[in-house]
Amino acid sequence: MSNHTILTSEEHRELRVSTTREAGAGDAVMSALVVPDEFRRVQNEYPILFRLNLERDRYTALALFGFENGENLFLDGDRWDARYRPLSIDIQPFLIGRPATEGGEAQVHVDLDSPRIATGGEGVRVFDEDGRPTPYLETIAEQLGALDAGWRGSDDFFAALTRYDLIEPLTIDVTLDSGSEHRLAGYHGIDEDRLQALDASELGDLHEAGHLMPIFMALASLSNLAKLIARKNAVVARG
Repeated sequence: MSNHTILTSEEHRELRVSTTREAGAGDAVMSALVVPDEFRRVQNEYPILFRLNLERDRYTALALFGFENGENLFLDGDRWDARYRPLSIDIQPFLIGRPATEGGEAQVHVDLDSPRIATGGEGVRVFDEDGRPTPYLETIAEQLGALDAGWRGSDDFFAALTRYDLIEPLTIDVTLDSGSEHRLAGYHGIDEDRLQALDASELGDLHEAGHLMPIFMALASLSNLAKLIARKNAVVARG
């Protein structure tokens, strides 16, 4: 369940947010949405996969954290063991809200039912005693803006991939040291053979539109699958 409302200093002057990374705070997730603008940073840590939403006929990109629902192999006690966390993770429990009137400015909303809402005087303040945004909230606002811009721009990215037939179904079979097997199905990735077959004009079009670098980053990110498997093997070995 969620309880979204517009964030205001009048209503939420005393609001505090837990920044601890742990399963109980909502971090026990197998994957998270990422946008092409952050692929360069994401690919340093996580595999990037695509998934097609059949109802909306729209692709989204995901950073993969584990092989089972609710599994995040980057959680280590109360810390996230990676140099970068996707924007969609870092901004929680906040989100961008759109006003009912078309053309209105985006608003910062907060999910008051999120496990990240702190109680008992713990956590980081969102507003100071005078009702001004704290540095924490200012950072969140910047991240929300970046995520929102990246989300709105991702349609052009996936449209270009579709136009040049660069998306292919991707099934990943994983066999652990213990002998157990996992299959990741229903995902998509970049068709590398088709990418290499593009001519100079087509590559130039992708480069000019700013899509070529995210494409290369998505391809490079798949090398992180071996590291993710190693994390899983370590977890299984510890029992």
